[in-house]
Amino acid sequence: MVTFPPKIQRLLKLYEDDLHVRYTERTPPSYLPHVYAFLDWLAGRGLDVVAVRSEDLQAYQNDLYALRRKDGRPYAASYQSIRLSVLKNFFRFLCRRNYLLHDPSAEIEHPRLDSRLPRTILTKQEAKRIVEAPDTTTARGLRDRAMLETFYATGIRVTELSNLTPYDVDTEERTLRVILGKGRKDRNVPLTRAAARAIETYLVKARPRLVRSTKVRWLYLQDRGGKMDRSTIARIVMHWAKQARVRKHVTPHTFRHSVATHLLKGRADIRYIQVLLGHGSLKTTERYTRVEISDLREVIRRAHPRGR
Repeated sequence: MVTFPPKIQRLLKLYEDDLHVRYTERTPPSYLPHVYAFLDWLAGRGLDVVAVRSEDLQAYQNDLYALRRKDGRPYAASYQSIRLSVLKNFFRFLCRRNYLLHDPSAEIEHPRLDSRLPRTILTKQEAKRIVEAPDTTTARGLRDRAMLETFYATGIRVTELSNLTPYDVDTEERTLRVILGKGRKDRNVPLTRAAARAIETYLVKARPRLVRSTKVRWLYLQDRGGKMDRSTIARIVMHWAKQARVRKHVTPHTFRHSVATHLLKGRADIRYIQVLLGHGSLKTTERYTRVEISDLREVIRRAHPRGR
């Protein structure tokens, strides 16, 4: 890692603290490397961060376009866009703290990105097979069944599920409270009857057998009583997808995409889907409407005289 002058190190520490206050715990470690790379670029050209002009940022953006991977391939436009988004966030911070009088990144435009459809969508039958795959005669099976039901009922993000506590669930009212989700926003979402029943059974019969300390506050626990992490949850989802003989690459986020798609096909209002998923913008939710095009394309392929 590059060693920066004391003044820059203090500035970076203030920025890191600001990220911790404004965003989730995953944001600082994902944002800071991009800022380090930019500051290293400035140092190589003898530029001071508080004297950066729009022309300097344009030069940096041009260098990003020319950047190559180790195998010689260019980075995707999405990678360039992420770097620029982080820079804009960094310069807004500098303006808020009065290190800058104006934001030199305001005029920088993001590269145009293709609006991609979710890669993997489960059918209703596939989702049902995965959710019902765990052996509910064991504590681990009851836990996994409750987790899968939660994913399929709510479309919750994996980090949001990991951070749940028993106090965030009301199985009688069939509601789930997501605290400090993406963008540090709270939301309440409904549970299906099946999900509420599975969570209630897990809380009564399984969680007491997994918990090792009264200080543990998380809803879903690992086999040894610790907090569930992202990688463990992903392995559990992939394991039961394999056991259910679903050949698609299934991740926790696959359930999120699938929930939105199934609700849309069931004629749910897209604004309600937006609230359920916790999307800040309706545009993010609207991409699921394009999934219907893929269904239509398949119908034409099978039924149209020249479809094949």
